Amino acid sequence: MIYEIPALCAAAGAFAACGTYTWGSVVPSAQLFGPTIRRTGDASTIALTFDDGPNPAITPPLLDLLDRHRVKATFFLIGAWVREAPSLVNDIAARGHALGNHTHTHPSLALRSGRRITDELDRCDDAIELATAQRPRWMRPPFGFRSPLLDGIVRRRGGAGVAMWSAWARDWKPQPAEPVIERLRRARGGDIVLLHDGDHRVMNSDRSHTIAALEYWLPRWKDSGIRFVTLNEVQE
Repeated sequence: MIYEIPALCAAAGAFAACGTYTWGSVVPSAQLFGPTIRRTGDASTIALTFDDGPNPAITPPLLDLLDRHRVKATFFLIGAWVREAPSLVNDIAARGHALGNHTHTHPSLALRSGRRITDELDRCDDAIELATAQRPRWMRPPFGFRSPLLDGIVRRRGGAGVAMWSAWARDWKPQPAEPVIERLRRARGGDIVLLHDGDHRVMNSDRSHTIAALEYWLPRWKDSGIRFVTLNEVQE
């Protein structure tokens, strides 16, 4: 029996290490694998961020809605979709919104090699630059899953860092607007809010519930004194 103790200790250590790695990879607040930005640093502001676009079915009316309320946001774009709709991406930039890198094909980066991570980021940046003559400063990992390699790769490539979030609406699949509205009730000044205008699996996805929730909240947030900033305006 005594000979089993080292094996049990080794197994316990492996489980603990696995748990720590998983926590560092997937929990938005974790900083184990390098610093991330999660808040604006100003309790009078909110940063709205949109993932998985561009989406020809939803991004144009979303841009119109943001224009009506004079709100600027940050769009984390999938490179493959950028190549399908470059004029739409150019329109996002022309309206004064910030552009972010959300990889080229939206893979989980948690267990990817450094070469694959770099390739995903490079191809996305190249697509955005071809469409807009801009290179994004921030990147957001698909699903929020990070690798210990990610922060170093982002910064060596000249990026500002990895952007996560402090509030989210769980709006990545079709649903009624009411649950999304209710989840956004928890958003406060200083939050970086995760929303979706696209779907990493298909273009022209239904995100009408996200637009409806913002139609409800944008005037209320503004009436409460909240200002809206892009991540390019946030202090690192």
